[in-house]
Amino acid sequence: MSRQLQRILSAVVVLVGFATQGALANSYNTLPEIEKSIGFDQKPGSDVPLSLAFRDETGNRISLVDAFRPGPVILALVYYGCPNLCTLTLDGLFKALQELPFNAGEKFSVAVVSIDPSEGPALAAEKRKKYLIQYHRTQGAKGIHFLTGSQDSIQALAKSIGFRYAYDERSKQFAHPAGVTVLTPEGKISRYLFGVEYAGKDLRFALLDASKGTVGTKIDKFLMYCYHYDPFQGSYGFAVMRALRFSAAATVVGLLGLIGFYLRKERRVNRRRMARPDREGQR
Repeated sequence: MSRQLQRILSAVVVLVGFATQGALANSYNTLPEIEKSIGFDQKPGSDVPLSLAFRDETGNRISLVDAFRPGPVILALVYYGCPNLCTLTLDGLFKALQELPFNAGEKFSVAVVSIDPSEGPALAAEKRKKYLIQYHRTQGAKGIHFLTGSQDSIQALAKSIGFRYAYDERSKQFAHPAGVTVLTPEGKISRYLFGVEYAGKDLRFALLDASKGTVGTKIDKFLMYCYHYDPFQGSYGFAVMRALRFSAAATVVGLLGLIGFYLRKERRVNRRRMARPDREGQR
C-alpha cells in the first residue's frame, strides 16, 4: 500500500471518528431536558434519614426505621401507577428474591416506596398483595413493606440515596432511573444494583456486604472472595486475580499436606524397620 493511500485512509478514519462523536453529542443535546436530569448519584456510606414519616399498606403512620427490622434493607423507589419501568423493576426484584436461600423478615427486609405523593395505602396494599403472591413465601410477608408518603418525605429519601427523578407534564408520568439500593441495618448506603433484572448472586452478595457477613451461608462467604463489586455496573463480577491467588494458595496447601503425609508415612516405615532387629534379638 502506498504512503499516499495510507494517508487518505487515515484521514477518512479521523473524519469518521469526528462525525460519530458529533452525532453522539448532538443526539444527547437533543434529548429532552427531563431525561438528562434523571439517574443515580451514588453515595456509598451515606446515611438515610430513618426518622422520615410514611404510611404502610394498612394506612398506619410509621417511621422509615420501622421497615429496618431485621437486618439490612433492599430499598426500591418506584410508583405504583407506573405502566412500564416500575413493574419491570419489581418483577425483577421479586424474581431474584425467590433465588435467595432465606426469607424476607428473617435476615433482611424489603421497603418499596412510592415517589408519587398522590398515591395512598390502598394502592400500596394492592401492589403488595400482587407481589406477595409472586414471591410465594407466606413466611416472608412480614419483611416486605409497601409505603407511601408526603412529597417532603419522598424527596428527602430520594435525595439521600442520590435517586434523581422528575415529573413529565406532557406524559403525566414520572421519569426515573431503574435500580435498587441495599442499606445496612443502621441505614447506611452499602450497594446499588442497577437495571430491571437482578441476579440472585448479586442480591445475595449485596446483603452479605451490607450485613458485614451476618446474612448468608459459609459457602456465600467463601464464594464472595472470588467476586468483586463493580460500582459502575452495579453488579458483582468474577475477580480473576483473587481466584488465581486462592487457587495458588490452595495448591500450595495441598502440596504441603501431601508432603507431610508422605513424611509421616516414611517415619512409620522407618520405626518398623528399627523395631525388627530388637524382636529378632529377643528370639
